[in-house]
Order: sequence, then structure tokens, then C-alpha cells
Amino acid sequence: MRAPRCPAGVAVREGAGFRWFRRVALTVVALFTAAPLWVIVSSSIVPPADVRGPFHWIPRSVTLAPYLDTWATTGLGRSLVNSVVVAAAATAASVVVAVFAAYAIARFDFAGRRAFGLLVLSTQVMPAMVVFLPLFVVYAAFDRWWGIGLIGSHGGLILTYLAFSLPVCIWVLTGVFADVRRDLEDAAAMDGLGRVGTLLRVVLPIARPALAAVAVLSFALAWGEVMMASVLTTQDTRTVAVGLQSYLSAPSVQWNQLMAACVISSIPAVAGFVAIRRYLMRGWTHPL
Repeated sequence: MRAPRCPAGVAVREGAGFRWFRRVALTVVALFTAAPLWVIVSSSIVPPADVRGPFHWIPRSVTLAPYLDTWATTGLGRSLVNSVVVAAAATAASVVVAVFAAYAIARFDFAGRRAFGLLVLSTQVMPAMVVFLPLFVVYAAFDRWWGIGLIGSHGGLILTYLAFSLPVCIWVLTGVFADVRRDLEDAAAMDGLGRVGTLLRVVLPIARPALAAVAVLSFALAWGEVMMASVLTTQDTRTVAVGLQSYLSAPSVQWNQLMAACVISSIPAVAGFVAIRRYLMRGWTHPL
């Protein structure tokens, strides 16, 4: 016997028990998420003596000196610029390449299509440490044989992040493009659009939420990655994630400046997420 279905357009009322459970659960999750953030923010606006002493949820004295001093302590400005350049370039390259690769897999039947899809997916099960040493050897060979200095440059780090984010982008967009109605593409072809025109003017506008989702994935990977950046960068090209580590290597750790640097370094990423949040939520919940 089938369960009765709710008629379309009729709202389902939640019970009082479930309503209270939902409120309590959401409150606990919100507090669990907000507490560490408040610790970081509150620790960034107090003098060093207050940070080293017992923690107070309400700061006893407030100062903005850590936000002013942190720019000169470790060169935070240069690290932020490097992170923005690397993350933006890696994200743009990942999305552009993934769009054409995913569309080819979703729409064309070519030799090795299934094997290529499995190969793309299998790269995600390998730990980053397994790929790191061969990648470093390849970069060193490029410098030795052809004089292309990838180690210590923005280009080397962008290629590295592209190698790690591209398989995920291809995998996600392949499923999205496969679900796009073919009759829309057929209608565009009848209007005189070629394959590239159909992709750019018909498919991509429909898939904008999914594009926002994979862009966020790529940007988050490039913005917060530490292991690759700590080896493949120099003092002039290090990212903000590596720059934050320099606070811990100092003879005397300025914890309030470190917390201030964490707040400052999170602003570009948060601003980017807020700007595309409408497309991002649709991309995770209902890509098309």
C-alpha cells in the first residue's frame, strides 16, 4: 500500500516537537560554529598581555593596534596579493578548461570516453603527498632542461592547484551538462548556432549555479592550501596561508596580530562567497 501523497501546492505543517528539536539543533550548531570565530575576533582586538592571560569572552580592553601592526610584521599585504593572483587565476583556468572538457564528455561519444571519465575521478582518491614529489621533480626538470622556472613562481603554484581542482570541476560539470535538455541545444542549432555558440549562449546560462559551486571549490582549495605553497613559493611569492605560519616561527608569537591577520585574510574569501551566494546555494541544492 502506497503512502498518501501531499497534494501539490499544499503546505505541510511541522509538529510542535519537531519545531523545538529544529530550533535546539540549529542553535547548538550555530553556537558550535560561532564560538571559534568569536575567539579569533576577540583575541585580535586586545593587547598582547590579555591574549597570554586567561581568556575572557568579553574583552576587558579593546585596541585596533594588532590590525595596524600585522601589516609590517610579516608582509601581510604582499601575501594577500599573491593569494588573490594565484587563487583567481587557478579558479578561472579550472572553470574554463572544465567547461569544455565536461561538455565533450557529456555530449560526444569518442574512443576512451569512459576510461577518461574514470581516470579523472580516480585522481581524487590519491593523497596529495603522493603527487607532490613527482610534481616537484617535473618542475625541476622544466627549469633544468628548458629554463622554465616554475618553482618559486606564481605560474608553478597555479598549475599545481589547477591539477588538483580540475578533476573535481570536470566531474561535477559533466553531470550537470548531461542533464541539460537536448532539445534546447537542437533549437539553438536550428537558429544557426554552432557547438561553441550553443555551449556559451544556451548551456552555460542554465548551468550558472553549478559554475559558481565549482568556482568556490577551486578558490577555496587555492586560498587555504599550505603544503604545496610552503615548498613551491619564495619570500616574494608566498601566499597568505604560508605567511600566517611565519608568526609561529617568530621568537615571540604575537597572538593578537596572528588573529588579526586571520581575520584580514578571510575577508576576500568571505566577500567572494557572499557575492555569489545566490548561485552557490542553487548550485548545491538544484544545479539546473
